[in-house]
Amino acid sequence: MANAQGIPVWYEHLAVDADAAQAFYTHVAGWQAADSGMAGMDYRLFSAPDGAAVAGLMPLPPGMEGGPVWLTYFGVDDVDATAAAITAQGGAIHMPPTTMPGVGRMAMATDPQGHAFYIMRGESDEDSSAFVAAEQATPGHGVWNELTAADQDAAIGFYGAVLGLRHEGAMPMGPLGDYKFVHAGDICIGATMNVFKGGRRGWQPYFMVDDIDAAVTRIGEAGGRMVQGPDQIPGGDYALVAEDGAGVRFGLVGARKAEA
Repeated sequence: MANAQGIPVWYEHLAVDADAAQAFYTHVAGWQAADSGMAGMDYRLFSAPDGAAVAGLMPLPPGMEGGPVWLTYFGVDDVDATAAAITAQGGAIHMPPTTMPGVGRMAMATDPQGHAFYIMRGESDEDSSAFVAAEQATPGHGVWNELTAADQDAAIGFYGAVLGLRHEGAMPMGPLGDYKFVHAGDICIGATMNVFKGGRRGWQPYFMVDDIDAAVTRIGEAGGRMVQGPDQIPGGDYALVAEDGAGVRFGLVGARKAEA
């Protein structure tokens, strides 16, 4: 993939029950699901309504710490060099740089505060459309990436050194400090915030839906639980945080059609 360094290029859900997760997210996010065709591996692909593949789904590997989770893949120019930079900056590599034929080269890591993520260089030279900047986003695509950390400035210092991410602009959140926007090149990919009581640390993706209130209804129908929102965000759309049936958190962003 030719995306600029630090742009999210894929999302992946590790599930305790892959069938239940597939049923949940296809209903809630409007995705289509299909088998990836990878021999000897249960790996499924979620596609947006426009047909673009945006995320993968697989059973949680036995013995993996942390339980079911959403993971973000960040595009890099050189997986091996970035993996070396991750360890040099105090992070850890949990899956060494590995090439998957037809897919690309990737590695799994944690930052110095223990937040998991992947780095990847796709085999294709075409840009990934798993993440699309908010002003161009359409339903089903990733539209925001939020990192909650014990020390947001230390976290972005790490990601700046290894991925080139930087803080630019912020929104005050009172006692919680600033919600600091994160940029990769000239693209705003999300934000960081300091951990708060009841919050969970790590990267959390937000996906776009066409109607935020209809999505709230679908979350309940599918056995999920609302955590926060919908709250209006800059630009006029609304965002929410929810949990799927296994307690995994994710975010959605969309318009409130009742106000249209």
